Amino acid sequence: MTLAEGVQLVAFGLLTAMTLGGALGVVLLDNIVYSAFLLGGVFTSMAGLYILLNAGFVAAAQVLVYVGAVSVLILFGIMLVNKEQPFIPMKRAWLGRVATAGVCAGLFALLAASTLSTPWAISGEVPSGDMATVAIGIHFFTDYLLPFELASVLLLIALIGAIVLARREFIPDAAPGEAASEALQLPERPRELVSASSLADTER
Repeated sequence: MTLAEGVQLVAFGLLTAMTLGGALGVVLLDNIVYSAFLLGGVFTSMAGLYILLNAGFVAAAQVLVYVGAVSVLILFGIMLVNKEQPFIPMKRAWLGRVATAGVCAGLFALLAASTLSTPWAISGEVPSGDMATVAIGIHFFTDYLLPFELASVLLLIALIGAIVLARREFIPDAAPGEAASEALQLPERPRELVSASSLADTER
């Protein structure tokens, strides 16, 4: 084993441990903010795995889309809700946990069996390297043109829906004497009043 292979093996082990540990923290921690940050760490670790596979473009897309957009969007969603409400303990919660653990163990066994039974073949082709973006673009506009355009239309629909939901003037105003619908209101934590004396003490 050469030095480069040893470094790659150690990096692969570290990135795998970070991915698995972060994923377990996402589903096991009670604090949703910590889970969101760990989810960003999982996405970053997966980008490192893509780099080890010489897929630099996929790693950059992983960081830009999932770490820079999805994780930040989740954190913004958590902060905008701004609601502190303790979880209500459920009756017989252990039954759901046992069922979830059984499903996860079954999926892991299925994936492990399919991985071990698949005759993996190592490709002898030279990696695209810096020309990967050119090759991906050619495939997008030739072999996968229809799925690419369908994904574009789907994203456009999601963008228009987000704009409609964000514009408050589309929400009908309540008539005088009529109570506003609770379905169109976002429950927020009541703001704490700060006295003038405390502000003056803070400025000092």
